[in-house]
Amino acid sequence: MNIIVFGAAGAVGYRALKEALARGHRVAAVVRRQEQAVDFPDSVAVHVADVLGADDLQPLLAGQDLAISALRPPEGWEKLLVPMTEKLLREAGKAGVRILVVGGAASLKLKGKDTTVFTEPGFLPEHLVPIATACQAQYELCLKNTKADWSYQTPPAILTPGDRTGRYRLGGDVMLTDEDGQARISMEDFAVALLDEGEQRRHRRQRYTVAY
Repeated sequence: MNIIVFGAAGAVGYRALKEALARGHRVAAVVRRQEQAVDFPDSVAVHVADVLGADDLQPLLAGQDLAISALRPPEGWEKLLVPMTEKLLREAGKAGVRILVVGGAASLKLKGKDTTVFTEPGFLPEHLVPIATACQAQYELCLKNTKADWSYQTPPAILTPGDRTGRYRLGGDVMLTDEDGQARISMEDFAVALLDEGEQRRHRRQRYTVAY
């Protein structure tokens, strides 16, 4: 496949790019600033574009089979996540390119409860409330979109760098926990799940979650 990764300089985006390359796909990377356009393998076509700016995304999407949105705004600018996602959904829909959106865990229900990560009192540390708020709005935006061919992959509570085991479990609306009660996955295995979805197309216009 031809795959383009938006937010390719980020922690999840770069791992998704590497996973795609390891599987033999042709990969393009989109970064926001010129200084981010380094340290990519020679086989990767690197583009500098401002998703929210005046840059036309159609030339980047032309000929692509799959777009991965791994965009994450910097601290203090979390509200930009929604308009960035909105533009990518619109442009991917116009181009007829399937899009995988890397979401957040905010919308997931807690096991045995009717509350979610976002609505459970005291569950979120204060410093995570802004990005959780943005991710909740991002998910609601996707649900309303009927033109783009999207899928929305959410991590569990803990998403950190780690090992690539190729192992994970799939879930739906409820956060998955392991035998120790931990809701976690490595960024490497999160990327494995992203590419599995890209290749197997199991969750069209659906939210799903992955964890150990």
